[in-house]
Amino acid sequence: MEQNCNFEHLTALLEQKDYRALRMLLAEENEADIADFIERLGQEEAVVIFRTLPKELAAEVFSRLPGETQQVIVEAITDQELSVIVEELFVDDAVDMLEELPANVVKRVLQNAHPETRKLINQFLNYPENSAGSIMTAEFIDLRKNMTVSDAIKRIRRIGADRESIYTCYVIDDFRLLEGVVTVKELLLSPDDRVIDTLMERDVITAQTTEDREEVVQRMMKYDFLSMPVVDHENRLVGIVTADDVMDVIEEEATEDFEKMAAMAPSEKPYLKTNPFVLARKRIVWLLVLMISGMITGSILGKYEAAFATMPLLVTFIPMLTDTGGNAGSQSSTLIIRGMAVGEIRPSDFFRVLWKEMRVSLIVGVVLSAVNFVRLAVTYPGNEMVALTVAFALLATVVMAKTIGGILPMAAKLLKADPAIMAAPLITTIVDAFSLIIYFTIAQSLLQL
Repeated sequence: MEQNCNFEHLTALLEQKDYRALRMLLAEENEADIADFIERLGQEEAVVIFRTLPKELAAEVFSRLPGETQQVIVEAITDQELSVIVEELFVDDAVDMLEELPANVVKRVLQNAHPETRKLINQFLNYPENSAGSIMTAEFIDLRKNMTVSDAIKRIRRIGADRESIYTCYVIDDFRLLEGVVTVKELLLSPDDRVIDTLMERDVITAQTTEDREEVVQRMMKYDFLSMPVVDHENRLVGIVTADDVMDVIEEEATEDFEKMAAMAPSEKPYLKTNPFVLARKRIVWLLVLMISGMITGSILGKYEAAFATMPLLVTFIPMLTDTGGNAGSQSSTLIIRGMAVGEIRPSDFFRVLWKEMRVSLIVGVVLSAVNFVRLAVTYPGNEMVALTVAFALLATVVMAKTIGGILPMAAKLLKADPAIMAAPLITTIVDAFSLIIYFTIAQSLLQL
């Protein structure tokens, strides 16, 4: 049955208040689809549907709901129901939920959690924002090196249902120091009496609890890990980062970078659920900055007013120069920002990037200048010097723009700022000012204005 048809059928059962049929149908659906269905409903209906879910499914659906819907459900259900949900949630999902809820709701959630769960959640909440500790989960398979393969498989069967990932098992000692890793595949393909100590990989790639989550994601992508162990400063295993955490981080970081590159302050809420005044506030700051900085362009034009008053034809080429310069700079900055985001380019590559962008800009600039010189010589016969002036100015502008576009994101990184802020809008504003200065300087020199 198609997904849309299921939604229509579920809605019809809800309107008919046929909760028994509704419960049976929901039990057959994927938790992600159920969460999507609940999001489409009003608050009262959302709570009704959630309470209809089987207990074992409710927590999985709850973890996939947006913060606003989670808050509505938490405020509507009883303390006993809340306690069941908190205990069924994986710790990282519970932490993600609490980070988005108001303080009074968080207090109630923690009050209804078991003491051990509360202690673990509070520990996770104390990790720095955007750190490996803030996205890890504490539900993993731990083994001992003196276990046999048979013992290890029995342990996985006993505790695996409550673990977020069982594909990689972590070998620790009595003090929780990480000693090695072994995969379930290796266990299944090995003799039952083989000892874990002879199977495990000792050279383990780990992450620190306080390490930036982007660096952890890059390392996991580099080694194609399904999960990565997270250790504290004493090398004690405290959690793991899983593939679903990686996907969440990639989506959040990409969204944040896109918004910064479009000259907007990042927003945590979806577009359709964000108040227009909030959207305006997040956009207007950068627009004001760019507008004020754009006034520099006007002051430059005023400074060279005598030059284009003497030869008005020069004014007609200003849009072409500034647009080409802005586009050239945006190309470079986009590539460098992307390269830095995925770990291909590091601040230590500064001079390599500078040298490469200068060579690329010379090639591109010569081609564009040659095409423009021929076009202007044909379009404006007898004004070869004007055509030459525009060609030289265009070459210099492209070289300048691509160089600036390549080095500014790296300079931002060196200054501990987000490279994404050095994107198209800001680069274009900077390049516009410099391109006008270059243009009129060359024009005054060649045309004797």
